[in-house]
Amino acid sequence: MDPVACTVAITGMNATDNPAPGVAVARALRDEPSFRGKVIGLGYNALDPGFYASGLLDGGAILPYPSAGRDALRKHLLEVREAFGIDVFLPTLDSELRGAIALSEELESIGIRTFLPTLESLERSSKPRLHELNRAPGVSVPDSEPITSADAIPRAIRKYGLPIVVKGPYYGGEVAHGEADALAAFHRFLAMWGGPVVVQRFVAGEEYNIAAIGDGHGGMVGAVAMRKMALTDKGKGWSGITVDNPALIELTAAVVKALQWRGPLEVEVLRESSSGELFVAEINPRFPAWIYLSAGAGQNLPWAALRLALGLEVPRPLPAYRPGTMFVRISLDQISELSTFEQLSSVGVLRPAEGVRVRSVGKDRP
Repeated sequence: MDPVACTVAITGMNATDNPAPGVAVARALRDEPSFRGKVIGLGYNALDPGFYASGLLDGGAILPYPSAGRDALRKHLLEVREAFGIDVFLPTLDSELRGAIALSEELESIGIRTFLPTLESLERSSKPRLHELNRAPGVSVPDSEPITSADAIPRAIRKYGLPIVVKGPYYGGEVAHGEADALAAFHRFLAMWGGPVVVQRFVAGEEYNIAAIGDGHGGMVGAVAMRKMALTDKGKGWSGITVDNPALIELTAAVVKALQWRGPLEVEVLRESSSGELFVAEINPRFPAWIYLSAGAGQNLPWAALRLALGLEVPRPLPAYRPGTMFVRISLDQISELSTFEQLSSVGVLRPAEGVRVRSVGKDRP
């Protein structure tokens, strides 16, 4: 495959026990021999660990929180472009996507490419509307409904039984084994994220996760399925293994087709113990934090997403991934100079290391 020399800006440099996907996306690009470009990390805190990972980034910058609005995002992206000459913008957090989608045409007009879903696709994938996918051929979703009042909790328990799953509209979910637990979870998510809160029938079974890319026309470019082997106390995967299960891939392809999805996504699937039926429990509209496993297993999905953003061809289908490939996260201390923190905390921009050429705006653009 022809080498690609471009500058890509990737958000999500947080890599704690609840890691964002950005570091994994950057690592996957670094692993691709055909990638000859630069990686600029974008984060929200000067202590985001991705900024300090040796050899990962060619520069970095602090962004305003998504709550600041799209105008603030536009302003900072233009400043990053002025500093580093970025060609592709890859947001990796749910909370960033609406602003990025709203700005995508404007960014495209100034030479910053994206590969994102439409706003309608994003809304249809949300937790409050996920149950609507039950109408799509080949897709089953556990019975669920959005609620805005605590008075709906007892009714939902009578309808779905106990235990019951209570989810925030954007993040978080809890299995409640009693009405008091369900009410507490409802109020907690409502205070944290606003409404509506989602209640969902509990499905007892094994969870699988599938990372994929849609082409925006109903086709799926590639997909990697894995099963988590160890979880943190926050329920995040600490280790996992790729699995060979065509039914998982077929279900994910049906989801991509139903949503006409464009760009990366993760589908969380439950295999019910009693029936063996597969249910779509959740859709995350971006790459998962474990996406580096796709590169390790031979199907580098971030690399494919970058090529698609640039308008370049990718093999269809992508190379098959290797089942039985594992990932295990580790916690280690990264040594850094104080100057990295000083740059990020004082001016909000991390300049490349000495000897790395910074591109000027409008020059050397493919």
